[in-house]
Amino acid sequence: MSRKDHTLKFQPTSEEGNKNDKPRYLPVTGVSALYIFGSVDANSAIYNFLGQKHIPVHFFDYHKHYTGSFTPREYLLSGKMLIAQAAAYQKKKHRLTLAKAIVRGATFNILKNLRYYNNRGKNLESQINHIDNLRNEIASCLSISELIGIEGNCRQVYYSAFDEIVVGYAWEGRRKRPPKNELNALVSFGNAMCYTLCLDAIYNSQLNPTISYLHEPGTRRYSLSLDISEIFKPILVDRLIFRLCNKKEIRSDHFDFIDDACFLSDRGRKVYVKAWEEKLQQTIEHRKLGRKVSYRHLVRLECYKLAKHLLGMEQEYEPFKIWW
Repeated sequence: MSRKDHTLKFQPTSEEGNKNDKPRYLPVTGVSALYIFGSVDANSAIYNFLGQKHIPVHFFDYHKHYTGSFTPREYLLSGKMLIAQAAAYQKKKHRLTLAKAIVRGATFNILKNLRYYNNRGKNLESQINHIDNLRNEIASCLSISELIGIEGNCRQVYYSAFDEIVVGYAWEGRRKRPPKNELNALVSFGNAMCYTLCLDAIYNSQLNPTISYLHEPGTRRYSLSLDISEIFKPILVDRLIFRLCNKKEIRSDHFDFIDDACFLSDRGRKVYVKAWEEKLQQTIEHRKLGRKVSYRHLVRLECYKLAKHLLGMEQEYEPFKIWW
């Protein structure tokens, strides 16, 4: 990977260093982020170029696990925003209020998915009622740990519906490290893609990605991305997985089983990433803005909304909730 004037040049090369194909060029103006799934040779000049254009690079290992990001120098720095964001975290009541809003938004979108399939002949009434009851407990939570417990229980009940929603693949419970079957491999990969999408959106706002409210901030992780991604995983990741599996766009030969673990193959990853990008480019009529916006822009709007609340420009933070 190298720079060629104002384009990115990709030269396919074998392990022996032989150039296998003609180089491909990608205009930098059409790139919002780069995702690296294979082995790439690049020098400091290309990263300087990407930094100047504010383009982050996200890296995934051999098994398609997210490993880290090259993030250009922050260009929307705001001391006022940083102080407001930290102050909201330090005030227990304010942090808990924001965390509750995030969990309400995430579980609302989860219920929307369940009701969508329940109305189409799937027997999901028990999961819907169970999550409804759990959501009623959010208001009475007195601590973040209690709230995370409710969110985890909601997601566990939600995942139990995957066997009913998805045709042809067994769920067999959530297994992350490593994923044990096809559905777990798709969920893990999709969640990583959603996490990096939210990180890109945060980078293009004045928010600091290390200060979060539901997830505990820690060293070497962008925990605010985890907060924002909770809201959008049911909309972007799960709905895409249901479509790819039920329409047989993803097949059994798109997975590799290695040492009792399951991962997307290179072909399977290409199918997923292509569908993911198409999903992000789709638009909906935004109720408040009165115009069409893409799913990618919805995530960025969520960051703007949170930032406005923290700066006192909006009284209450209301997370995005799907209405269709």
